[in-house]
Amino acid sequence: MSSVDISAIPQIERHASLHPRQAAVIYEDHVLDYAAFFALVRRYAAALRADGVGPGDRVAYIGVNSLTFVTTYFAAVWVGAAFVPVNFRLAAAEVRALLEDARPDVLVAEPAHAALVDPMLGDLAIRRPLLVDNDPAIPPAKGLSSAWGSFAAFLDQDLTPGAPVARYDEDLAALLYTSGTTGRPKGVMLTHGNVWWNWVNVDSVVDTRVGDVTLAIAPLFHIGGLNALTLRTFTRGGTVVIRRAFDPARTLTDLVDLKVNAMFLVPAMLAAIQRQPGFADADLSHLRSTIAAGAPVPPALIATYNEKGVALQQAWGLTETAPFATYLESAMTEAKLGSCGVGMPYTKVKVMSPATLEPVTKSRETGELWVSGPNVSSGYWNNPEATAAAFTSDGWFRTGDIGYMDEDGYFFIVDRLKDMIISGGENIYPAEIENVLSAHRDITDVAVIGVPDERWGESVRAIISVADATAPLGLDEVREYAGGFLARYKLPTSLLVVDVVPRNGAGKLDKPLIRRMMEDIDPRTVETLQVAESYPSGA
Repeated sequence: MSSVDISAIPQIERHASLHPRQAAVIYEDHVLDYAAFFALVRRYAAALRADGVGPGDRVAYIGVNSLTFVTTYFAAVWVGAAFVPVNFRLAAAEVRALLEDARPDVLVAEPAHAALVDPMLGDLAIRRPLLVDNDPAIPPAKGLSSAWGSFAAFLDQDLTPGAPVARYDEDLAALLYTSGTTGRPKGVMLTHGNVWWNWVNVDSVVDTRVGDVTLAIAPLFHIGGLNALTLRTFTRGGTVVIRRAFDPARTLTDLVDLKVNAMFLVPAMLAAIQRQPGFADADLSHLRSTIAAGAPVPPALIATYNEKGVALQQAWGLTETAPFATYLESAMTEAKLGSCGVGMPYTKVKVMSPATLEPVTKSRETGELWVSGPNVSSGYWNNPEATAAAFTSDGWFRTGDIGYMDEDGYFFIVDRLKDMIISGGENIYPAEIENVLSAHRDITDVAVIGVPDERWGESVRAIISVADATAPLGLDEVREYAGGFLARYKLPTSLLVVDVVPRNGAGKLDKPLIRRMMEDIDPRTVETLQVAESYPSGA
């Protein structure tokens, strides 16, 4: 075990001492300087410690981005407990499964989410359910049971927390759950070492600076929103602007008025921002570190931001990598268009054959990407089977992402292994088609999936949303456009136009939900091209 205490608390205390009037948080219309922020975390930690919470315990939070969210994390760190952020978009059954697995001692919930949990409280071993009742941005609770304690009253105690618990590399910092929409949720165990080494990786290659203004608009329950930049900004003495939800118009205003320097977001958010009427004239000159991840960034979007002088810095990783495994520096954005970069300084990445589990030695030959390093989780909470399937005995994490490395050592993500379409013996990667169609001027969002096909096994279906619902695109037009960039066997053979293409809380395409949507749709309502030449044999 490392003998160095890497807890975030001493760093925040240092900023509160040296720069007490520096803004730590801007939350909606409320500003807290470092002195007030540290005092709030200290008071919260004192209440947790007096309640018996300490090392080995877990503190969960369910709600959207807020000041209480981040103070819950730091208060848990202070007393040595692990933080469990709950995806606020999960259905009741999914939340139940997650809480049954995590078994938190304390659950802090916003009113709307407390209402979801309330009926199951009697079946869960949650000792201290607390209702957020001191946030003016949140509507008050209605009709909840008496089981919920007042969060305001919990904080309003004259208590002393004692010294922060020292935290080392192997100590559990957080449980972040993945795959909550299908099957048993998996709690990714992230240690303080995992979190800390991601900071070191980011500091080494991203142009982040002491005192930066970071905009937190991606969901904080997701590792990208939480640990890409947000936590590190606090420990470096910067200002975190927290918005409860992503509003593209307000985001554009924040970028200009607050002179934002850094933000993490997903490509769909970037696309929404650039569609705002004031985007062309907006001064984004302060924005130096714009990290896009969570999904492939369409080349057309990269070009649009380049014209504004904003070089999108692409990264790739997963919850299990805390989050970044690779990074593409802004200077290489155009030269390596579509690449997610090279391995982070203290992280190793390799391409492996899913069939033989042997290294792929040829450049541009696809395989599964494996990752190792001090930022990589050791496994899943209380789930040895899933851990054994994803983590090798010699420390490699099998990501499930398909990609390749070019002749210069830059990685490119092709798609998820489980999303690959096999049609007529040909491997088809939906992400490639999605990238092409997303550049169409009339398409606002797109997802591509495989659907059963009696003749070819699977065929390609595109699900799109359009800018003008009164003039929807037809399949022929979509195929004609895509045919300028793709082989014919990759072109969609069916098309569905929807109001909104489903995405999950992390901004990624919600492929499980999209597939379930297809089960409820009459195939006769889906425009289908019935010509043999559209299939692989006609490529």
